[in-house]
Amino acid sequence: MSRRVVALVSGAVQGVGYRWFVRGHAEAAGLAGSATNLPDGRVEVVLEGPDAAVAAVLAALGGPEAPGAVRRVDVRDEAGQGGTGFTTA
Repeated sequence: MSRRVVALVSGAVQGVGYRWFVRGHAEAAGLAGSATNLPDGRVEVVLEGPDAAVAAVLAALGGPEAPGAVRRVDVRDEAGQGGTGFTTA
């Protein structure tokens, strides 16, 4: 089963390699999506692919290996868009 989520990650997550950390996990899991710095200091993470792979990467977003200091991860499900590749901005 496929899943698409948008996660808004709060804390000290910009300028610490957080987007590249997410990209590495997403690409290793074969997921599509993006990691984007937002003007308010959060990082928006979009993940799409097999449900189990999305769940594994979501678990890593605030895990002990995540760079910076993640304070909160808010997740919402969205309709799948069939994206490919992973980008950072």
